[in-house]
Amino acid sequence: MAKLKTGRHTSALKEHRKSKRRAAQNLSVKSKIKTLVKKVEEAVAKKDLKSAQELLRTAFSEWDKAARRNVIHKNAASNQRARLSKLVHSISK
Repeated sequence: MAKLKTGRHTSALKEHRKSKRRAAQNLSVKSKIKTLVKKVEEAVAKKDLKSAQELLRTAFSEWDKAARRNVIHKNAASNQRARLSKLVHSISK
């Protein structure tokens, strides 16, 4: 990118670059969470309680991190955690 003369919109251009980087980072975090959820659901489908519980713990950790960084809303993270833990708990009976 060519060097711009200082002007009114240089800060706007920088903010745009920053927002692109943040969006890419947020997308990767969301993708990681979705992958973990799929793995937990697969373990539940196979009725593998031990691996489902370990994967659930990892998913909880990722949801908490994402909620702390405001990648996802804290209540959305809480709802997802409740739904998935209910699913894992259903095979423990």
